[in-house]
Amino acid sequence: MPKSSFAPIEDSEISILILGSIPGDRSIAMQQYYAHPQNRFWKMLARITGKPEPTDYAEKKALLLQSGIGLWDVARTADREGSMDSAIRNETPNNIDAFLDCHPHISTIVFNGRKAENMFRKFFSERPCITYCIMPSTSPANAAYSLDELCRIWSGIFPKTETTLHKLPARQGHTKTKCNELIAKDRQKK
Repeated sequence: MPKSSFAPIEDSEISILILGSIPGDRSIAMQQYYAHPQNRFWKMLARITGKPEPTDYAEKKALLLQSGIGLWDVARTADREGSMDSAIRNETPNNIDAFLDCHPHISTIVFNGRKAENMFRKFFSERPCITYCIMPSTSPANAAYSLDELCRIWSGIFPKTETTLHKLPARQGHTKTKCNELIAKDRQKK
């Protein structure tokens, strides 16, 4: 069944871009990113940014932008029965290169799960001025990670500061090595 992604959540000041694969059935039905009630994305993001958990979609979008974070999917369209990433076929990408050209403050791209990262690498090359981090999926299908574990791992991509993330200078962020070290340490503990 053909599926399509949404427009990105973004403004001119974002410094972090989180990329998913393509919306699941519940998200498509509600026309909202991460709309499945068991997806831990919004709870996790509220915790690691120190903000209250948003109660509606407008608040969710505001949480992202106030934190200097943009959100989009790698795939513009794809065939997929159901909502599992493993079922994605025949994907075509969003124009992420043009998006990055228009958002010079983006210093970090975070993949919400391995599928998003694999699709990105299929269609795009890394830019030397951007750090790339692969994080465990917040999907309910990824039961190997509790909410607390997701918060601990994902928090490593954000600078330790009391100011909002969008106030960071352009192209400042963690190194690729540091992001990969966070994941490797977590895998060793399991």
